[in-house]
Amino acid sequence: QVQLVESGGGLVQPGGSLRLSCAASGSIFSITAMGWYRQAPGKERELVALITSGGSTNYADSVKGRFTISRDNAKNTVYLQMNSLKPEDTAVYYCNANIIVTTGLLLRNYWGQGTQVTVSS
Repeated sequence: QVQLVESGGGLVQPGGSLRLSCAASGSIFSITAMGWYRQAPGKERELVALITSGGSTNYADSVKGRFTISRDNAKNTVYLQMNSLKPEDTAVYYCNANIIVTTGLLLRNYWGQGTQVTVSS
């Protein structure tokens, strides 16, 4: 079994910062891409940022220059540093990872449980 556990969400004022973390644990052989998605009320889940095992990154246009994704491969952990937060960043943020599990060396996709980020004064 594999689990993704997120932390770091909360309430922040506009212009503030938050750092999200997501740690993967369990029967992990290796992790390829890891990413963050978000879903605001009444909207579809959207990609926020993605990082490959080699460190290549991709961002949604709406967060470029404000958010930074990074990962610690030794800890199987991905981070999302969010700066200059805006009210429209309010959403549930989900961690996602493509993981090769030890059983059969199969590639599977996993989601975290989500963490609420609220940007409001």
